[in-house]
Order: sequence, then C-alpha cells, then structure tokens
Amino acid sequence: MSQSKSKTQRFTDEEQAAMKARTKEMKAEERANKNRAEGEKAALEAIAAMDEPDRIIAARLHEVITTNAPVLWPKTWYGMPAYTKDGKVICFFQAASKFNVRYATFGFQHDANLDDGAMWPTSYALKELTPAEEARIIALVKQAIAD
Repeated sequence: MSQSKSKTQRFTDEEQAAMKARTKEMKAEERANKNRAEGEKAALEAIAAMDEPDRIIAARLHEVITTNAPVLWPKTWYGMPAYTKDGKVICFFQAASKFNVRYATFGFQHDANLDDGAMWPTSYALKELTPAEEARIIALVKQAIAD
C-alpha cells in the first residue's frame, strides 16, 4: 500500500479506500436509522470482524447495552459499533486494534445526557469488561439516555 501522493493525486490509496468505506457505511447507516435489524446486523458484523480481545469486549458490551437500554438502536459508526437514540449516536465502542493502541475506548457523543458541572468525561479506556465495569457502563448509559 502506498502512502505517497503523486502530483496529480490528491489522496493516498489508503485515504481513498477509507472514503469509499465511509460512503458505503453512510448508506448502511441510512438503512439502519429506518430498520433496527439492519443496524444490529451491521454492528454484529463489525464485532465479528474484530481481533480478540476487542471482539470479546465489544460482544459483551453490545449485550449489556441492548439489554439495559433497549431504546438505543445499534449500528456502525466509522466501522465500529455504536448505539443511537432518535438517529443520534449516544455511545460507541472503538477497538484498540483499529488504531493499534493499548486499550479500547467506550465513549459518548454530545447528545448523551452526562453533563456534570463544567467538565465531565466523555470516553473511557477499556482493557477488559468485568462486572464492575459493566455496572458502571449500565449506569452511564442509563444516565446518557435519560430525558
């Protein structure tokens, strides 16, 4: 794979592939916003494609979120599992292997109701998913979707 750009080429091969993948995903997102099963299928496919331990964490996280916050619709967002309310991403999982970093991330978008004063966390490093982390995630997700 070439990282270099020719004088006439504006984007690298990798950048072009990423744009094509994002375009394809945006079309899938449109279907997912109208059909929960489509979004669930896409999220589960993204999880299945992950390396371990990301796959194990993401699968359990998916189960925890869909069980405890059924109002959230699963889908993919930038190739990773995400969970939406009224078409807006509330929370997401980002595999460590996607960016070759030492921990996965569980994060929230701006539509999540997590406000706590003038500063609050919006993402969390996640190396494993124990019952303690599950309980904290359940509480955060329920707070995030509270009206």
